[in-house]
Amino acid sequence: MRTWLRSCFAAVTVSATLVATGLPAAACGEDDKPAVPAARTLGDPGAVKNVKAVGNVPDAAGAISINFLDYGRRDVMVVSGEFGLKVYDLTKNPAAPKLVGQVSLPGLWETEDTEVDQNRKLVFLSRDPRAYGGTTHTGESGIYVVDVAKPEAPAILSYVQVPAGHTTSCVDGCRYLWTGGPAKADNQPADWGGRPIWVTDIRDPKHPKVNPEPIELARNDGKTDYVHDVQVDADGVAWVSGRGGVRGYWTSGIHRDPLSGKIRRATAHEPIPYAGGGIAETAAPSRFMHNSFHPAGHRIGDGAWRGQDLIYATEENFVDGCAGDGVLTISSLKGSYHGEGWRSTPSQPFRLQSVGTWSVNGQEGSDPASDDCSAHYFDVRGKILVQSFYAQGTRFLDVSDPTNPRQIAYYRPADASAWAPYWHGKYVYVADNTRGVDVLQLTK
Repeated sequence: MRTWLRSCFAAVTVSATLVATGLPAAACGEDDKPAVPAARTLGDPGAVKNVKAVGNVPDAAGAISINFLDYGRRDVMVVSGEFGLKVYDLTKNPAAPKLVGQVSLPGLWETEDTEVDQNRKLVFLSRDPRAYGGTTHTGESGIYVVDVAKPEAPAILSYVQVPAGHTTSCVDGCRYLWTGGPAKADNQPADWGGRPIWVTDIRDPKHPKVNPEPIELARNDGKTDYVHDVQVDADGVAWVSGRGGVRGYWTSGIHRDPLSGKIRRATAHEPIPYAGGGIAETAAPSRFMHNSFHPAGHRIGDGAWRGQDLIYATEENFVDGCAGDGVLTISSLKGSYHGEGWRSTPSQPFRLQSVGTWSVNGQEGSDPASDDCSAHYFDVRGKILVQSFYAQGTRFLDVSDPTNPRQIAYYRPADASAWAPYWHGKYVYVADNTRGVDVLQLTK
């Protein structure tokens, strides 16, 4: 069975096997077959360079995502995963997170890129249709809104069913959520390649309201396809990643709509295209873009280069061996500001210009026996990009020259199943599905 099928498995299978084997959960969700363990080298000692492991949180095994809440003098980490939600205090010793509260939801799936509302101290957990033993065909999906006003007593404020549920993201200052993925349900249009986005109004978090009409249709050269995740840049543009590339939208303010030529107000329900489009097949053959980062606003210096407007994105893709697995891509947004990415068709495709790529395959510190090598979530601070590559661990890249990303450090324990790294203070916190949370510090 091909390795890429791992991420398509039912949550019940994943929940039973991931903690033990460190398997990834790629986003395709096309079928529900048993998982196959990733290849490992017997007695593999792992590999570490220019990184110090200063802490580990093993009771967070099953971790998928991390976020942080600021309570003034108190610093709190929230970890979501197959267990539900766990809340840790970092105030006294950020290298040794202390468990202070939790919401137990065993069998929850998948909660990738769990987001928070800093002002209202809310956490939004996305329920994939494969949660609790369901399937993409008929399973229930939705959003849990969790109140963490008191870190010791997190509580579910509300739950609402949504036709999508792989990831859910804040837009327009967390007044609304955009929820997308995974593969389409049996009761959805046959010509869809995956689930688009549904918008939920959470201005009243106890009573979320889901708009029944989806958005971000026709994203893949005119075909409605799988939306995987949304990242909002520091200017407020919501960047939507999925099959077919990365496209950015204004969700507030007055802007010119490049498709109609009219000046109008953008809303979460009727966003205005900004820029973006398909990623060149030479950079990302699968064209399944998992997540992205766009330097803008106060973060314009993070990863930016020579004044170019760049979009950093991850391709998640699994094939036999490592050579064809998903990569980090860096593309220029030049030439995409007039709706080109929305007019793309199979006969007249539009693709962003590729600037650079980076793959873990064959890199120093890699396990050549593992075929579990796809790129996954990443975070950027200044010119350093930190990224998770499942069994190939966490990699630190110097992207000061995006045409030539350069590895400067890595942390690959023998049992690595790294899903997502996060800069916070002087440390990087890694959600590792097997190990829990690793706390890392660059040493050089």
